[in-house]
Amino acid sequence: MTRGQLGDAVVEDGVDKRAFYVEQQKRIAELAEKVHNGEITNAAGEKFTTVVQIGIGGSDLGPRAMYLALENWAKVNNTFKMEAKFISNVDPDDASAVLNTIDVAHSLFVLVSKSGTTLETLTNESFVKDALKNAGLDPAKHMIAVTSETSPLAKSDDYLAAFFMDDYIGGRFSSTSAVGGAVLSLAFGPDVFAQFLDGAASEDVLAKNKDILKNPAMLDALIGIYERNVLGYQNTAVLPYSQALSRFPAHLQQLDMESNGKSVNRFGEPVNYQTGPVIFGEPGTNGQHSFYQLLHQGTDIVPLQFVGFKNNQMESDVVIQDSTSQQKLCANVVAQIVAFACGKEDADRNKNFEGGRPSSIIIGDQVNPKTLGALLAHFENKVMFQGFVWNINSFDQEGVQLGKVLAKRVLAHETDGALKEFSDLLNI
Repeated sequence: MTRGQLGDAVVEDGVDKRAFYVEQQKRIAELAEKVHNGEITNAAGEKFTTVVQIGIGGSDLGPRAMYLALENWAKVNNTFKMEAKFISNVDPDDASAVLNTIDVAHSLFVLVSKSGTTLETLTNESFVKDALKNAGLDPAKHMIAVTSETSPLAKSDDYLAAFFMDDYIGGRFSSTSAVGGAVLSLAFGPDVFAQFLDGAASEDVLAKNKDILKNPAMLDALIGIYERNVLGYQNTAVLPYSQALSRFPAHLQQLDMESNGKSVNRFGEPVNYQTGPVIFGEPGTNGQHSFYQLLHQGTDIVPLQFVGFKNNQMESDVVIQDSTSQQKLCANVVAQIVAFACGKEDADRNKNFEGGRPSSIIIGDQVNPKTLGALLAHFENKVMFQGFVWNINSFDQEGVQLGKVLAKRVLAHETDGALKEFSDLLNI
C-alpha cells in the first residue's frame, strides 16, 4: 500500500488501507528525521548511532537483506545515517554477540512482532532490556515497536513510539511496510526508503500488464511452473552476482517456500500436483567454488536464476590482467550461463558436461534503492502469481505453527513419547 495506488481503494472495516499505511510511513519518516537531527536523543542528550532490529522470520530476513544490499551504496552516496544490527535467533549467543559489539547507550532498538507474542522476539527483547537496565538506562527511551493495533505492544508504555501493520500481512511480504521501513529509514534516511518504494512500485506496474512478454514477474512465474510441473525439477538456485545481495537468497527462501510450500488448495483439498520448489543460493562467484559442481554434473537438473549488475556500488576497483574486478565478475556470469546451457563434450567422462541446464537472468545497472525495490517486488509478484496458478494460499504459514505449539509443551514439561525422549537428550 505504501508503494503506489495501482487500482481501486482498498477499504476494510471502513478504513482506507492505503491511507493507513501511508500515514504509518509518514510517522516513521518524522521519527527518523528527529533521531538524525538530534531532537530525539538518549538520556545524556547524545545522538543515537546504532539501530538494532529485533525480530524473526520476515521481521528479520527481508529487512536484513535490504540493509546489507544498500549499506555500501549509502556510504558512497553520503546517506548512511546509523549502523544497523539484527537480533533474530532465540539462541542467547545471537543477542549476546550483537550486544557485545554496540554501545547500548547510543543504540535504538526496533522490536518487530505483529502479534506481540512471538516467543523468540520477546525473549530477545528481555535480553536487550536487561542489558539497558544493567547500563543504568531506561529501556522505554531506547525502544520502538512495529506491531498490529490489536497486539499487547500497541498501547504499551514501554516504547518511544509504535508503528502499525495489519496482523494478516505475512512478514515475508512486509519489507516495504513499517517492518522494513523503520530500520531502513533510520539507517539511511526516509528519502532512501522512498526511492526503494518507488522501485517496488515500478515493478508492480509491470506486474499488471496483461501481455505476458511485458510482465516479467508473470513470465518468471510461468517458466517456474513449467520447470516444476512439466519438467519435474524440484529445486531452484538463485545466484546473485553481487556481494551486496549476500542475504537475498535467504529472504527468497522464506518468501517462496513459506508461501508456496503447500500440499492443499485454498479450500483445504489435497492437490495432486507439485507446488513450490526448494530455493537455495549464494552470491557469485563464491557459489562457483561451493555447490556449482552439483549444478554442472550432478544427477539432478536445477533451474538457475542469475541476477547480475553492470556496475559495482563502491568507487574503488582494480585492473589486473587487463580487466577490472567488476569485469571479471560479469565475465563469470556470462561464462556460467553458457556453460550450463551448452556444456562441453570430452572423451574423459569425468570432464564431460552434458549442458541443458536451464537458466534465466535479471540484469540491472547497479544495486541501488530503486533497483533493489524493483527486484524485491519482482519476486513477490512471481510467488503470488504461482500461488494463483497452483490454487493455493500463498499468504498463510501453518507449517510454522506446529513447532511453536510443541516447543511450548516442552518448556512446560508437558511431554510424553518422542517429545520426552528428545527433551531428556537435551536436558530440558
